[in-house]
Amino acid sequence: MHISVSFRILGILLMLFSSAATVPLLVALVDQDHTSSAFAYGMAITFLSGLAMWFPVRGVRHELRIRDGFLITSLFWTVLGLFGALPFVLNESLDLTPTEAIFESISGLTTTGATVIVGLDELPHSILIYRQLLQWLGGIGIIVVAVAVLPMLGIGGMQLYKAETPGPSKDSKLTPRITQTAKALFTVYLSLTVACAIAYYAAGMSGFDAVAHAFSTIAIGGFSTHDASMGYFDNNGILLICSLFMTISAINFGLHFLSWRRRSFAVYVKDSETRFFLGVLSVCITITCGYLIVSHTLDTSDSLIHGIFQAISITTTTGFATQNFAAWPSFLPVMMLFFSFMGGCVGSTGGGIKAMRLMLIYKQGIRELRQLVHPQAVIPLKVGRRRVEAAVVSAVWSFFAVYMSAFIIILLLLMATGLDFTTAFSAVAASLNNLGPGLGDVAAHYGNINETAKGLLCFAMLLGRLEVFTLLVLFTPAFWRL
Repeated sequence: MHISVSFRILGILLMLFSSAATVPLLVALVDQDHTSSAFAYGMAITFLSGLAMWFPVRGVRHELRIRDGFLITSLFWTVLGLFGALPFVLNESLDLTPTEAIFESISGLTTTGATVIVGLDELPHSILIYRQLLQWLGGIGIIVVAVAVLPMLGIGGMQLYKAETPGPSKDSKLTPRITQTAKALFTVYLSLTVACAIAYYAAGMSGFDAVAHAFSTIAIGGFSTHDASMGYFDNNGILLICSLFMTISAINFGLHFLSWRRRSFAVYVKDSETRFFLGVLSVCITITCGYLIVSHTLDTSDSLIHGIFQAISITTTTGFATQNFAAWPSFLPVMMLFFSFMGGCVGSTGGGIKAMRLMLIYKQGIRELRQLVHPQAVIPLKVGRRRVEAAVVSAVWSFFAVYMSAFIIILLLLMATGLDFTTAFSAVAASLNNLGPGLGDVAAHYGNINETAKGLLCFAMLLGRLEVFTLLVLFTPAFWRL
């Protein structure tokens, strides 16, 4: 492993990341809202830190190996999350503690959408657009890493797409094709963002809100410029547009690229994971809408609109809200939290375990039941027409076991800090699944929980976003042995 090369790349990333403050800085200068100094100082500190990290090792050239990939991928969100907190800390009007600022930054970059800030409607546009930009930049970072890097590290759940996605082949070193992959995926990502913003604007949003919400919709982030989230607009057209783009963004972006390149929607129809994801999503929507109608929580038309929207928002781990869904009959919010464990497809901006893994677990369960009935039969596990290797199934089960173990451990630690079970359970589910809103004391925001709990949830957000193993492997002694 070459630490010097990792630091050189991280230094470059930090210098590039410092430019994220350019847009909010310009907005602050135009609006004269007295936040420009916070963004200017944050940009300067981030750039100079990146320069100090890069300059001493600027001439180092080594071939990156798998362990370098693990380290760089983990540091990408961890370090950028820390530096992304600077504008929040330096802006005195927000009155955030360092832990709260880091929580807000990491929540943005991991596209979780949990917030400790209240009074969004009164905040300057510069701070609001900065929060949205964090999610948008985190979203494209997630896609590139999920499609181009994690498959090569053997943990991304993308092995079944090796022959079809634009990413590099699985190898022991990082390949130049990652650059080509990143460009292709960024083109799709940017195009969807522009289309979403235009649709929002046409449906009645202001230009600022349209762009801001397009950033968080395509990133499946959930940050809003209003405390009432999407409920602020009271516009069914906007909710339907948002539902459509949330669903699109929860599907593998590699498939979006293939569909665009081949000028055909057949790739979606043929893809087993997409069909499974849409099937599960349909079940959640049907149950949610049906229960709202039967329980007379809302009238029929509102049950359909808000049921569809909220089911998609929670299942895809976006986290937008139209109402206080935590106040619905307790069966619904708890059920939707469990659906959020699936999240989106691999290679999407969605969080959670991912549809591909749950589909393989389901198929393996069905296969075992058939094997019990026919012990002598040879029953291969297939996805589409492809046979799934035993190693892939084993990796999926290992991921699931570690994911649930992490969930239980963090849940117990949160309860040890004084949180009640409902709050702790929903908070760790919302953070580990990169969902955002929870139940109990975190239904509206996370500002009222203690500092220790916020720190634990920051770790949970990073753990969920980094596919668990990518971060945990850094804590093993074997990783650091030469």
